Amino acid sequence: MVADMAQRTTTQGQEQGQGFIVVLDELAFHAKPSKFNLGLRNAFFGLAEISSFLCCWLLVITMTTKALAEEAPVPNPAFYETAKEGWFWYHDPPPKTPEELDEKSTITREAGPKVFETKNPLMDKYTINDIWNLHPDEFQGLLNGIQKKAVQTPSEKNILEYLIMQDVARRKALAYANATKFVTQKYSDKFNINQVYPTTTPGISARVQEQQKEISSTILAARENHALLFFVGQGCGFCDKQAAILTYFVEKYGWQIKPIDIGQHTTLAARFNITTTPTLVLIKNGTEQAMPVSVGVVAHSELERKLYQAIRYLGGETRIDTFQTYDYQKGGALDPAAILETEDQPWTGR
Repeated sequence: MVADMAQRTTTQGQEQGQGFIVVLDELAFHAKPSKFNLGLRNAFFGLAEISSFLCCWLLVITMTTKALAEEAPVPNPAFYETAKEGWFWYHDPPPKTPEELDEKSTITREAGPKVFETKNPLMDKYTINDIWNLHPDEFQGLLNGIQKKAVQTPSEKNILEYLIMQDVARRKALAYANATKFVTQKYSDKFNINQVYPTTTPGISARVQEQQKEISSTILAARENHALLFFVGQGCGFCDKQAAILTYFVEKYGWQIKPIDIGQHTTLAARFNITTTPTLVLIKNGTEQAMPVSVGVVAHSELERKLYQAIRYLGGETRIDTFQTYDYQKGGALDPAAILETEDQPWTGR
């Protein structure tokens, strides 16, 4: 296409040049022959050739640029073009194809029955036993279709069909609840948490006593190689209230607590990233280990609990996934990793 257009442009330019030559020939015929007339004729002839060449060259450049522009990828819009969206505007990512999902998963997915919902479904081809044994997805689809049919045409038959479907769903849920209760009671050692977290009044009292005993013994044992840094500030009324609570704490456990004014000890405040007062930080002697205990005023019981958890974590007795697990709860239903220490397939042979 570009070559044809260039050829046509060249032909047009030559025709224009021939026209100029004819005019010059007529001028030369009527004028006296001279070197000036011949030079003028040759000059116009040269300009016509140059004009034809330039037109052809510009046309080729224009067509080439257009073709490249069509093939070039569309860039992302500049910031000023989407200024109203802001920096954190959310766009839904493109949906992943099944091949992409399968590449990242090692689990074999079995295709279950499709959820269907037909217009005006006929209940005459079903029995109660058929409905009872439907796959949950199929049951839900049939229930939705029956409901919409009853709403669209609230006849006696349609409403009766819908209420029967609802009754079957209620009974199916009741059967599942009863079976679940049976399994949890039969295998109470696996699922019942009452042994470590009782809910009755006597059980709650015993649980609190067990926890408090463990907290107190842990804090007492740690006072020899642990200390608290108490970060305060000038004119901090909350710091005075927290100091009164710490006084009782020291009398009970005999811990070392070091008050630090963040205005006078800016280096220490920056080291522990302290910006709010009062703040309590637990440190362990002989190591660089430290952990915040509380920020703001905390009650004595909460201080004990938080300090107990921090001591155990710094000592390696707990991890982040067992941070709140007490010793007496280890291996039970409230120990997250305890299930990994049981048999691999506890459901087999049942």
